[in-house]
Amino acid sequence: MFEHAEPIATFLRQDDVIAVRIRRDFDAPPERLWTALTRPEDLVQWLAPGMIALELGGVVQLDFGDSGVVIDSLVTAFTPGKLLEYGWSGAGEAPRPLRWEIEPAGEGARLTLSLTLPATEDAGRAAAGWSAHLDMLAAALAEVPIRFPFARFQAACETYRKPVAIAEAAWALGATPAANAVPA
Repeated sequence: MFEHAEPIATFLRQDDVIAVRIRRDFDAPPERLWTALTRPEDLVQWLAPGMIALELGGVVQLDFGDSGVVIDSLVTAFTPGKLLEYGWSGAGEAPRPLRWEIEPAGEGARLTLSLTLPATEDAGRAAAGWSAHLDMLAAALAEVPIRFPFARFQAACETYRKPVAIAEAAWALGATPAANAVPA
């Protein structure tokens, strides 16, 4: 139902960070996708309970209850309906910027999610987690919310191992090409 044949994640190692970019097309207009990314009653359907103050410097609070992860951040970039950026780090953790960009795509919208995390962390696991949450977002937009697709997450973790390793090897050789991956 929410499978994708096109490559949706790229990985790029740069010094002590790995940049991950995930692109996904949705069968919803850009305005509806924006609402799903920002409105508390929509966030809880696919991400976590919380709120985002939609202004530069606005407060971002998301509570992943069972996991113990609480995001308490600030909006660092903002263009209404098009761009939202905030930190995706828990208290005392390394910075992990998270950037959402929306653009029209045919009858729907294209979402580009960019995140940066320390190179010491598992970028493939992070990408797999976000891919699973984007499946939940697609389901919520279709008004058939689903629980976290753990089996898909596990398969994507395995699928992303190779492109992350390629990005790491390219960095080690002094090159900087991104490696594409297709989710499981």
